Amino acid sequence: MQVINDNGCAWINDLNSRSNIKVLKKNTDCDWLIIGAGYTGLSAARKLGKLHPHKKIILVDSQLAGEGASSRNSGYLVETTLNDGFTSNKELENYKKKSDIYNLGIDTVKNFVKEHQVDCDWNECGKYFASSNINDESILKKFSYTLTSLGFEHKLLYKDELVKKLGTNFYNVALYTKGGILLNPGKLVRSMINALPNNVELYENTTLLKWSSIQDYISCTFDNAKIRSKKIIFATNGFLKSLGIRVNYNFPITLTASMTRSLTEEEFYNIGRPKEWGVLPVKPMGATIRMTKDRKILIRNTAEVHDPFKMSKQTLEERSKIQKIGIKKRFPNLPDNIIQSTWSGVVSRTRNSSQIFDKIKDNIFVAGCYNGSGIGVGTLFGEQIAIKASNQNTEEIQIIESRNKPTWLPPQPFLNMGIKSRLIFERFRAKSEI
Repeated sequence: MQVINDNGCAWINDLNSRSNIKVLKKNTDCDWLIIGAGYTGLSAARKLGKLHPHKKIILVDSQLAGEGASSRNSGYLVETTLNDGFTSNKELENYKKKSDIYNLGIDTVKNFVKEHQVDCDWNECGKYFASSNINDESILKKFSYTLTSLGFEHKLLYKDELVKKLGTNFYNVALYTKGGILLNPGKLVRSMINALPNNVELYENTTLLKWSSIQDYISCTFDNAKIRSKKIIFATNGFLKSLGIRVNYNFPITLTASMTRSLTEEEFYNIGRPKEWGVLPVKPMGATIRMTKDRKILIRNTAEVHDPFKMSKQTLEERSKIQKIGIKKRFPNLPDNIIQSTWSGVVSRTRNSSQIFDKIKDNIFVAGCYNGSGIGVGTLFGEQIAIKASNQNTEEIQIIESRNKPTWLPPQPFLNMGIKSRLIFERFRAKSEI
C-alpha cells in the first residue's frame, strides 16, 4: 500500500520544490537496493556510494524522499531522553549505552553538516524537560541524579526562571540539559538528498508491493517494474512491520503536530522576546513544544494507534483543535487563528525502547525503530548498516550491538489492545500537560 501523507507539513512546504524526481518504470538489476529514503536510507546510500564507487546502488521510496517522518518530526537532536527506566545500577548501565548511541548520532550528523556546509538552522541551545505540575519535581530530581552519574551538564529550573527563558508562565519546574540541539529537519534531510553520490539512483513515488529472497539475490516488485539486487537494506522505520520485517519486535505510532505562523513583533515582544527553545514533556504523553528560529511555535501533543498509511483531513483537523488548546494554555494572549499548518507522521517503537540493527541473512539487512530519536540515531544507523553490509566492522557497530536488543511483542489483536490501553493511561496521567 502506498503511503499517503497530508501536504500540511510546514518544514516541507517552506522548502523549494524539487524537479529531479524519477519514478521506476522498467525492470533493472543492481548490486545494492535500499528501501526507504529517510535519514537512514539516505545515509546508507551515501556511505555505500563512497565505499563502492563502481557499484550500482538504487534507493527507492514510496513517496518523495525525506518527506516522511524525517521531515515531519520536531527537529530535536537529543543526547538524553527522560522516559526510560534507570533506577538500578543495571538500568543505569543500559541507559549509558543508549546515551552513547545518541552521542554517536549527534557526532554523525554534525560531521555531515560540517562536510557539506549544510544550513539547517543548527542551534546548540540544549533542551528542557518541563512540567506545569510541581509534583513532577521528584521525577526530574531522580533524572538529575542519573545525568550527574553519567557526567551530563544540566540544571533544575523553576517558574520565575522559566518565564524569562520560555515566554510562558505555564511551566512550574524543568530540567535543562545542555547537550541537545535544535534544527530544521526538512532542511537537513533535503541536504542529504543533494549529497547522494553519482552512483546512487534515486526512485521516488515508487511503492514496494512484495519482495522475496531467491538463492543469492533479492527480487522486489514495485508498482510498474521489478528490481533484482544482490543485497538489500530495509530502512523504512515505521513501515518495517508492513513489509514483514521483525514483525514481532516493532510497531508504528501515528503522531500529529501543528505550527503557527511567525509571531508579529508585538506578539513576540509581549512574551518577552525569548531565544529559540525546545521543551520535551516529563510524562510520555505530554506536549513537545518549540519556539523556532523564525518565531513560530510548534506543538506535538497527540500519539495514537492509527492507520500509518493515511490520515483523513477531518481527523487531522480534529487533532489540530487539540494542539490549539495546548498553545492557548501556554500563550493565552495569542490569537485563535494562529495555527498555520498541521500534519501527521509515523514513528516506530519497540517494547523496551531499543533499536533494530540486524543482518537477517547474508544479503538482507535492516536498521530502524528509533523511538522518536531518528535524526541522530537514524543517520548513525544508516551509515553503520552500510558498513556492516559491506562486511566491515567499526567501533560504532560494536557500541550499537552492545545495546539491549528489542524484546518480543505479543501478537494481534492483543498488541494493539495493549498499546491503546497504555496510551489512554499515559494520556490521563499527562492530561494537564497536553
